[in-house]
Parts: sequence; structure tokens; C-alpha cells
Amino acid sequence: MKKLVAGIAVALLAVTMLGPSDGYAKKTSVAEIDKQLKKLQEEVQAAKAAQEKAEVRNQEAQHYKNKTTQNLQYVLDQIDQVKGKMTTISDQIASTEKSLTETATELDAAEARVEAREKLLESRVRLMYTDGAVSYLDVLLSSKSFSDFLDRADSLKLIVNQDQDLLEQHKQDEATVVAKKQELEGQYAQAKVLYTELEAQRSVLKENEAEKQELIAYYDKEIQESDGITEEQDAKLVELASQRSELERQKDKIKAQEAAAKAKAAKEAAAKRAKSNHSSSSSSYAGGNGPFLLPVGSVRITSGYGKRTHPVTGEVGKMHTGVDFGVPQGTDIHAADAGTVLVAEWWSGYGYCVIIDHGGGVWTLYGHIREGGIKVSVGEKVSRGQVIAESGATGRVTGPHLHFEVRVDGKPVDPMPYL
Repeated sequence: MKKLVAGIAVALLAVTMLGPSDGYAKKTSVAEIDKQLKKLQEEVQAAKAAQEKAEVRNQEAQHYKNKTTQNLQYVLDQIDQVKGKMTTISDQIASTEKSLTETATELDAAEARVEAREKLLESRVRLMYTDGAVSYLDVLLSSKSFSDFLDRADSLKLIVNQDQDLLEQHKQDEATVVAKKQELEGQYAQAKVLYTELEAQRSVLKENEAEKQELIAYYDKEIQESDGITEEQDAKLVELASQRSELERQKDKIKAQEAAAKAKAAKEAAAKRAKSNHSSSSSSYAGGNGPFLLPVGSVRITSGYGKRTHPVTGEVGKMHTGVDFGVPQGTDIHAADAGTVLVAEWWSGYGYCVIIDHGGGVWTLYGHIREGGIKVSVGEKVSRGQVIAESGATGRVTGPHLHFEVRVDGKPVDPMPYL
């Protein structure tokens, strides 16, 4: 909002410095001013189009920025998850390395036991080889008694069992050493592979994060540029509005001068006309050389300007302040000249009525309009010949017609010289 106010202030200052009133004061014709107004209108439309385009661009950039921000947050969440997994795997690797160290000690002890058993077995075999083969049967038969025989049998059995246990333990220790070593090496290798994969995944995610950050920066730039265009067009619209206001003022001034000249010419023409034109007449009238258009075309005049017997009240010598044109209900009524609508409503005995100010103190009045037949509103600018209403029979009347008046400085005058 502060930027907009600043833009408007700059535009107003620019308008003041340019001095539109000096530039447009040189225009001497309504047609030339209308051309300038048309050109200004085209510039206004172009500025509004540029403004709307910038706003659309701004909205699109904001939309994609929001979407990219959401995607960025998703990527950051994934990065956090990968970091957590990597921490867990790193802990697992450290734990496995510790287990490998501990197992290495156990392996050393197991290998020492295996080596000791191997030496024991080798010595036993070496003794058997040195002393020669000893038959278990000879040992038993050389017993001195039955109890000695049993003792020797138990001893032989114990020796055989010990040898078998040594062999089994030797095989088991060797198998345990190999299995545990393979298991730990497998766990370690798997953890290393998983850590490497997570590291690669994290690298890809970091690249995605960088791309999202670049996109957000791009959309921020788009939003900033479109904001600048919008503010620029706001300032331009203010400047164009100021120029248009000045042109309208010059145009109204010229039209007022023209209307005043027309009124003066009409007054002079009215002074020269014969008094016979003021009386009631049922003749046909096609229009004269006055400045105003006929409001309903070439029609029959049913009552002229001047004193008459009122057709409704019967009052004798009642002043008729306008001219009555006999037209059917619903006939289009046209503005006699360009101007501004002063009245567009029910107005006493006139029924529904429209009054137009043409400048220079000259008004035209259109009375007895049908209900719902008014086509203009108060304050509206109308053009010469524009349809402003439809004829009717509202107010104090005996039948459908148009009551038309011309007023100068608020006072009714004979309309005929003006038509």
C-alpha cells in the first residue's frame, strides 16, 4: 500500500510538472479533444491490460513458489531422514568394528587352543611312533587280576574318549572361528555398502535442494518484477485520469461557449419571428434553422407556446410554456442537443419528465413520458440525438403526446426558434 501511495504521488507530481492544462488549453475544438480522449482511453485500456497481465504473472509465480517451497520442505525432511539413517548405520559400523576387535581376541584364544591341541595330538602320535604300536588287547591280557583288568579297561576307555573329545573340540573351535569371522566380516561389509548408498542418496537430495532454492529465488524475482509493473501501471493510470479530467474540463468549457452562442442566436431569431407562431396550431412542422434537433422528428404540433385555455382544467388564458407534439404512446424521444441530465423522474404536472442542461443557462424539458419510459439518469452525459425516453400520457394530460420546453436561465421561452 505504501508503494502504491508513493507511485500515485510520483504520478501526480509528474502530471503537475508536465502541466496538462497548458498543453490541452491549446485545443480549440470538441472533435480534437474527443480524439485526445479516445487516445487516452486506449492508453488506459493498455495500462489496465498490462496491470492485469502483471497480476496474473504475480499470482502464477506465487503459486509456483508456494508449490516449490512445499517440495523443498519435503526434500529437507528426506535429507533429515537419510541423515538419521546414516547416523544409525555409522553407529552399527562402529559397533561392528568393536565386535570385530573383541572377536579378534577370542579368535586368537581359540586359535591358541587349537594349536595346543594339535601339539598334544602330535606328541601322542609321535610317542606311539617312537615306542611302536601298542595293542590295547596286550594291555588288557597283561593284567594281574580281574580288578586290574577292569582298571586297565577303564583307563583305555578314558584315553580313547579323551582323544575323541580333543578331535571334536578341535573341529568345533575351527568351525566357530571361521563362522564368526565370516559373520562379522559380512555385517561390516553390508553396513559399509548401506552407508555408501545413503551417502549417494543424500548427495542427490542436496542437489534437489539446491535446485528448489534456485527456483524459489527465480519466482521471488518474478513476483518483485510483476509488483513493479503493477505499481508503474497504477501511477500511469493516475496520470491518464488527470489528463482526461483536464480534457473533459476543456471540452465542457468549449461546449458551454457553443451553447451560449446558440442560445444567443436563438434569442435573436425569436425576436424576429412573427407572433402568429406562438398561438395553438394543428399544422405539420418539419423543423427550422434553430440549433436544436426535433425531439421526435417531423410531427404534428397539437398546441403551441403561449396563452390558451387549459384542456384539463378549462382555465382561460393559462400560459402554455412549451410545444406539444402529437405522437403515439411509446415513440422514441431524442435529446435536442448534448448535455447533462438534471431531472429524470416524476415532476408535478409534467408526469415523468427529463430535463437536460446544455450549458450557457439553456435547458430542454421533455414531459408526460410513459411510466418506465425514462432511459437516462441524473448526472448522465447525453449526446445529440440520443434516445432519452419514450412518449406517454403521465401527469396532467388528455392523451399521449410530448410536451417540449426550452428554458433560458430557468425561464421558459418559445421553443420554435430553437428547432
